[in-house]
Amino acid sequence: MITKSTKIYIAGHKGMVGSSIWNLLQKNGFKNLVGKSSFELDLRNQKEVQDFFKIESPEIVICAAAKVGGILANVNNPFRIISDNLDIQNNLIKSSLEHDVKKFIFLGSSCIYPKNCSQPIKESYLLTNTLEQTNQYYSVSKIAGIKLCESIRNQYKKDFVCLMPCNLYGPRDNFDLKNSHVLPALIRRFYEGKKNKASTICLWGTGTPLREFLYVEDLARAIFFMMNKKKSDFIYNVGSGIEITIRDLALKIQNIIGYEGEIIWDHSKPNGVHRKLLNTQKLSSLGWKSTFDLDEGINNTISWFNKNYKNLKKVTF
Repeated sequence: MITKSTKIYIAGHKGMVGSSIWNLLQKNGFKNLVGKSSFELDLRNQKEVQDFFKIESPEIVICAAAKVGGILANVNNPFRIISDNLDIQNNLIKSSLEHDVKKFIFLGSSCIYPKNCSQPIKESYLLTNTLEQTNQYYSVSKIAGIKLCESIRNQYKKDFVCLMPCNLYGPRDNFDLKNSHVLPALIRRFYEGKKNKASTICLWGTGTPLREFLYVEDLARAIFFMMNKKKSDFIYNVGSGIEITIRDLALKIQNIIGYEGEIIWDHSKPNGVHRKLLNTQKLSSLGWKSTFDLDEGINNTISWFNKNYKNLKKVTF
C-alpha cells in the first residue's frame, strides 16, 4: 500500500517530466522522495545504479530519465540515442527487479508505433509495421524497455507498467535548437526572431503534419494516477486527443510571442510521420483525462521560457 512515507525514486527528477511529477507528489504530501542528478549518479553505469539501489531501497521507481531530441538530434546522433537509452533503462529495470521494487513506471513515447498505422493509434498496434526512419533509434530503445517490463510482469508477476505519452511540452523543456522537439524549438525561434528583428524565419518541412500535444503536468497526473493501484495491463497511451498541424502551431506561437516577420517553409527538410494521434480509451476508461488545453499550456510554457531564457541549459550529445 502506498502511503505518504513510501520511498519513491524519480529517475530524471530535474528534467521536464521528472520535476513535474516531483512537484505534484510534494503538493500531495509525499515526504520520502529520492532524486539524483546525472553528476551524482550516472544511470548508464550498471555498478553505480546497483549500488544506489542497495543503499536507498526505493519502493516505487519512476523512469523519467532518457536521452531525447527532435529529428535533427535523432539523425545526427543515432548511436548515443539508442545506446544511452538502453543503458539507462536496462540498469533501472534490472535493479528494480533485483531489489523487489513494488511498482515500476516506465515512460516511453508515441514514436514507438509504426509509421503508417491506423488512427487513432491503439496500444495493440505496437510492432505491427515499420517505424518512422527519423526517430527509429529512440523508438527501438523504448520498445526494448516496454518488452522488458512486459516480460517481468509475465514471468515474475511484478507491477511494472508503461505509459506512452504523445508529444510533451511545458516548463523545463529542452529549448536547444539542435536537439529540441518542435514546440519548444518554435518558441525559441520566434522569441529570438522578435528579439533580433529578423525579417524571416525558416522552418523545416511543409507544416502539414498533424501532432497531438500533452502538457507535462497532465502526464504527471497520469503517473500519479497509475501509482495508486495495480492495473490489469502493462501499457497505456497518454494523450490530449487534440490535434493541430505544425503550420497552425507555428502561427499560434508566432501570434502569442508577437513575431511580425515572415515564415518560410523548407520543403527539402523531413516532415517526420504525417499523423500521430493516440487512442487513450484504455486509460480514460479507468478515470483519467487531460485537463490543460493547448493555449493554456503554451502560454504557461512561454511564460517560463521568458523568465529563464538567460539560464537555459544547452543539451549535448
